[in-house]
Amino acid sequence: MPIKKPRMSVTPLGDSALIVTLGAGPDPATVQRVRALAVALERAQIPGISDVVPAYATVAVFYDPVRTVGPEPIPYERMCRAVLRCAAVARVNARRLPRRTLSDRLVEIPVCYGGELGPDLEDVARHTGLTTQQVISRHSKVEYTVLAIGFSPGFPYLGGLPDKLSTPRRVTPRQFVPMGSVGIGGDQTGVYPLSTPGGWNLIGRTPSTLFRAEESPPALLSMGDRVRFRPITPEEFALWK
Repeated sequence: MPIKKPRMSVTPLGDSALIVTLGAGPDPATVQRVRALAVALERAQIPGISDVVPAYATVAVFYDPVRTVGPEPIPYERMCRAVLRCAAVARVNARRLPRRTLSDRLVEIPVCYGGELGPDLEDVARHTGLTTQQVISRHSKVEYTVLAIGFSPGFPYLGGLPDKLSTPRRVTPRQFVPMGSVGIGGDQTGVYPLSTPGGWNLIGRTPSTLFRAEESPPALLSMGDRVRFRPITPEEFALWK
């Protein structure tokens, strides 16, 4: 049976994981609570936890049932109690989170928009009724928040895309999307850290590397980070590369 607290619910995900839901959607306050709980769980080093995955309004906690500790007879119940205790310590349910839980990290990502590097920019412009320059201006003048990392290693799902730029994904996905491609999919934008298939509308490309397997952490961005895109010229892109 789900264990609930105000603005929080804990439910099982199979027999070795659980999902903590902290809100109805990824509004700024919920994103910060998700980030705060994820950081607290990682620092607490609770016996049995193998992975903590924050995304949107939830935190997934994966664990080894054999290694959980506590007086409760069922491993899931033991893990629930441990997670809720950690949430209380992190003040995840507090009306105002401590300042130290908030992300002050702003990452600037250079982008060369349009042309061969952004083959769908004109399609996005036609769909939105804007010029290509207006699309670039609106896309690069706002601040985004990393709502989740997924799909491929280091791929950031970014919230904060201006409503006017919302564009449905391509009807037919590409079999190959170059590394560094910046795309729009629905009401989100993102960057392809690796060359993979993909169905988002490609409006530009960054010379920055978002994922290096040999580094720790391997991904440039993490959930809760803030992101801004900075337009660069094709010449700057070539020099950067």
